Amino acid sequence: MSGWVVMLTGMALSQGALAKETIDFMFPAPVDGKLTTEMTRVIREYNQSQDQVEVRGIFTGGYDTTKMKAESAAKAGSPPALVIMSANFTVDLALKNEILPMDELFKFAPDKQSATDYLQKNFWPAVRQNAQVMGQTYAIPFHNSTPILYYNKEMFDKAGIDHPPRDWDELVADAKKLTDKDQGRWGIMIPSTNDDYGGWMLSALTHANGGDFNNAVYPGEVYYNSASTRGALQFWQNLVYRDEVMPAGVLNSKQIGAAFFSGKLGMAMLSTGALGYMRENSRDFTLEVAMMPAKERLAVIIGGASLVSFKGISEAQKEAAYRFLTYLVSPEVNGAWSRFTGYFAPRMAAYDTPEMKAYLEQDPRAAVALKQLQYAHPWYATYETVAVRKAIENQLASLLTDKSRKADDAARDAQQEADGLLKPYVDQTALKLP
Repeated sequence: MSGWVVMLTGMALSQGALAKETIDFMFPAPVDGKLTTEMTRVIREYNQSQDQVEVRGIFTGGYDTTKMKAESAAKAGSPPALVIMSANFTVDLALKNEILPMDELFKFAPDKQSATDYLQKNFWPAVRQNAQVMGQTYAIPFHNSTPILYYNKEMFDKAGIDHPPRDWDELVADAKKLTDKDQGRWGIMIPSTNDDYGGWMLSALTHANGGDFNNAVYPGEVYYNSASTRGALQFWQNLVYRDEVMPAGVLNSKQIGAAFFSGKLGMAMLSTGALGYMRENSRDFTLEVAMMPAKERLAVIIGGASLVSFKGISEAQKEAAYRFLTYLVSPEVNGAWSRFTGYFAPRMAAYDTPEMKAYLEQDPRAAVALKQLQYAHPWYATYETVAVRKAIENQLASLLTDKSRKADDAARDAQQEADGLLKPYVDQTALKLP
């Protein structure tokens, strides 16, 4: 090869390297497990698979901190091109004009398909509503969850329980059989932290109790002081102080996992996104999962995260974000992520792959979340979602730490605080009414 050819080849390679578009990708690890390591591997594989986009992965902690860090980066002039964002933050981010409509990315689709068409044709119906605001698509689902009931099969057998609880009455009866306070063993634990686990679980219980937690089509209204929410709060407090089957105080997922793995807990309500973690650590007994028990009806809340893109990125970054987004939600990658984590794949075609079919045949527990989709409701999403959510989570914590606190008072106080937080949006939208 002549020197000129070598030089020209080197120049071409150099220009190709310079042409690679670098984008920031923020991602959380909202449930226990090795999600950070696995996502780092996914990013590395993508970067090595092509020469047009360089993804810089930025781990951002939990869902709430991810939102804060993404907003801070955007305000500082370095908006992330793509973020795995809690699915119920999409409304608030869109109302504040912080994220791009997904059509800004999908204009680079080779087939010119709109983001809404892509969403409607490729993703489970239950996950679509949280991706849209006022009929426009602002997010693409990445991983999703529902709460499910985990239980220790050996403890059930020893207590003479032959099936998981189907309703709240059976749950309490089973939990009493499993509880032995002298041995430090509890029948049931539910996470109640104010990092969205408590609010998510409470909303699921509220829907199971026959009501709505919020207005699903208007982001300025919540129903914290409704009979169904008050009943869910009372049920939760009763598990601690009346039925004595759950310890007092605010419980987080790590505490619950530790108690469960050590044989000190019979049942736990947790995200299906924790299935990989629960499966990996339940080695001394048989781990089983079941649908969430009903009260007035079977009901669960969609959880998990979607991919959003912040305003302020360049056209080249939008195209790069589109390329990486469609890679992440491809049936193969989305399915592999589901198998690793326990989240169900929102991309329907993921379940048509040979790998997913083999996985579900090998571990039917992973199909429970899918079975619950017919009873699923969208995740609550409001103006100022985090603050509005914390208004009820803080009151929930008061009920679980103070036996004398009344559920009706907690619900009333939460509603009053939430109404105050929502008032600016309510006033603003009222001005637009005819």
